[in-house]
Amino acid sequence: MIYKHIPDVLVKAKFSDCKKFRYQLTIENTSKTSGNTLCVIMQNPSVANVKFADKSVQFLEKLIFEKEVEPFRNVKTIIVVNLFAYIQTNSFLGSADKIGKENDSIVRHAIEVSDMVLIAWGKTNSYSERRNVIHAILKDYPKKRLLKTRIHPSRGTYKDFIEPYSF
Repeated sequence: MIYKHIPDVLVKAKFSDCKKFRYQLTIENTSKTSGNTLCVIMQNPSVANVKFADKSVQFLEKLIFEKEVEPFRNVKTIIVVNLFAYIQTNSFLGSADKIGKENDSIVRHAIEVSDMVLIAWGKTNSYSERRNVIHAILKDYPKKRLLKTRIHPSRGTYKDFIEPYSF
C-alpha cells in the first residue's frame, strides 16, 4: 500500500542509477527553521520516494514531526538509511547482492551528520552479519545518542515505542 507523506515536509531521495537500490531518504520538516538531524536505520527500503511514503516512513514522520515524542521534539530532519539498499516490499531475503555498493559509505555519512541514531529494523531482524557491520560503524561515533524502536515501525504504536539502544 502507498501512503502520502505528511504535510509540511520536503523529501529527497538518493537511488542507484538502475533504480533498484534506494540509499537514502531525507525528510525535512519545513515548518521548523532549525533543529536536530535524526538518522533512522531500517532493514530495507519499500516504495517510499520523494512523492510517496510507505507505512513505516509515514509512521516515523508522524511520530517525530507531529507527535513530538521525546526525544524528537527538536528534530528538523530525518535521514533514513537501511541495512540493505535493495528495494523490495514483501518476502525480503537479505544477501550480499542486496546491500548496494554505496550503502555502507552512505550509512556512515548519515550517522556522521546526525545528532542521534534510531535503530528501526525491528526486533525480529535475522541479519546478524549486517547488524554487526552497522555496529562497527556506530562504534566510530561513541558520543552519538542511540535509540531503538521496540518493534518495526510498520507495526508501531505511539506509546512506549522508543527505548535506549546498546549493542
